[in-house]
Amino acid sequence: MLELYQTEWCPYSHRVRQKLTELGLDFIAHQVPPSRSQREAMREAVGADVIPVLVLDDGTVLDQDADDIVAELDQRYAANEHTPEHHERRVEARMFEP
Repeated sequence: MLELYQTEWCPYSHRVRQKLTELGLDFIAHQVPPSRSQREAMREAVGADVIPVLVLDDGTVLDQDADDIVAELDQRYAANEHTPEHHERRVEARMFEP
């Protein structure tokens, strides 16, 4: 199972969650404290304190920039029959953002 260390308010975490949804990948979301200084448990688990961090099924830790994580997901996982519709709805939802 994929594991995402993230917060709901983080736009970078949001970008990774959207890609996981578009690819139809199940994941566990770990909510982390807002301050880096409070993320000792996360540092012990994945060796990083900057979000987002995605841990793949094989134990690979992706703790780069969100765009790099998304690119890695695109390389490792194929799109499915729902990917285009998820993407389209994401684009439509942006029209309603303030």
